[in-house]
Amino acid sequence: MLIIHIKFLYTGRLKEMNTAMAKNSNLQSAKDTKNDEFYTQYSDVQVEINAFLEYDANIFRDKTILLPCDDPEWSSFTKYFAAHFEEFGIKKLISTSYASDAKKEKYGLDPQISIWELNSPNYDEQKSKAHGKIFTLERGKTADKNNDKIIDIDDLDFEYLEGDGDFRSEEVIALRDQCDFIITNPPFSLFREFMAWIMEAEKKFIIIGNMGAITYKEIFPLIKENKIWLGIPFKAGNAYFKVANVRDYANGVYDESTGLVKFRNCCWFTNAEHGRRHEPLESMSMADQKRFSKHKEIRDHDYQKYDNYNAIEVPFTDSIPNGYTGIMGVPISFLDRYNPQQFEILGMTTGRSEFSELAYPTKRYVNAIQHNSNGSVANGSKANTRACLLVDEPSGTYYTADNADGKLEIVYARILIRFKQSWIDSHPEDFGGN
Repeated sequence: MLIIHIKFLYTGRLKEMNTAMAKNSNLQSAKDTKNDEFYTQYSDVQVEINAFLEYDANIFRDKTILLPCDDPEWSSFTKYFAAHFEEFGIKKLISTSYASDAKKEKYGLDPQISIWELNSPNYDEQKSKAHGKIFTLERGKTADKNNDKIIDIDDLDFEYLEGDGDFRSEEVIALRDQCDFIITNPPFSLFREFMAWIMEAEKKFIIIGNMGAITYKEIFPLIKENKIWLGIPFKAGNAYFKVANVRDYANGVYDESTGLVKFRNCCWFTNAEHGRRHEPLESMSMADQKRFSKHKEIRDHDYQKYDNYNAIEVPFTDSIPNGYTGIMGVPISFLDRYNPQQFEILGMTTGRSEFSELAYPTKRYVNAIQHNSNGSVANGSKANTRACLLVDEPSGTYYTADNADGKLEIVYARILIRFKQSWIDSHPEDFGGN
């Protein structure tokens, strides 16, 4: 797993994160974390890391990389970095994994013993159950065990840890503190805690997470402040993982022929630079969007203004109107194309007065009522948690309120952005009419 260190600048925010994690301690139970371990494909690791190498070919030179919770037999991260250990000029590669008993308790996984452990003179059947494992390659110390004149995965050194290999243990924390990069695919149910664990060490990181994590109150402020950002998207927006334990999945999620599960809501989080982050987003003017957009919601329609935010609704990233100087609400997938030189992130449609004042809601609905498609009604307080649009003909559930001038539909979480003034100034040909 690949993690790049994030610099956590505000100790107050760290305390808030730890408090929130304590309130969600149930996520750490075996019941909640079973079937939560997914193995990233080698090709996905390769594509992602190549983007960073294209920007800086020496990004890993003379660096120590920690891959926590990664057993080399099943971890593509360990295989990839071990295969390129000398080519990348890595100083030390550290891969740790859970004890067999801990894996079964925390994740409901059957015991697995890698060939590196089994073939090691240090192998101990009893220790394998209770102790975590550590695999290392270190420049100048690791021996060329098969005499092929290259240090790679066949030369991994193996030892048992004193504890069970949990990333929160003092032992693994000490490894974290000595490394330069952390890289991995952590259990999604522990994402908040794992991210806080990285941030408090102020390390560089590259990790996989659920796209919904973008909206977490512990994560989004860091994105807004350009402390962290997204890596390269998975191909066609689909991430495929191998699973340790096969269970029942929704139709089309698990492919028996490949042994892979498909998720559409995964992304890479990082604080390491890659060149694609600075590629400008090309888009049409508002007038051309209305004429030529491929989206029926945009073509021949005016952009709607939210009823409770001073911004227009832009439901697709490629529908951002070039030349528009006002505030726009865009889907969270916009972050795949976010260029910090081109756009300014103002906030998110949370319904709360946070972030920039420009991103505050302009009203709170009074006596809001939710009208369900079956004719029933319920408390409509949800209308105060998102941006809302006035509609003549609702497509499903809608809301009314004493201070709303009609029927309302809630919009999915939106990031509020605008073009940066420096970008506007440097592109007068695009912004002359707004």
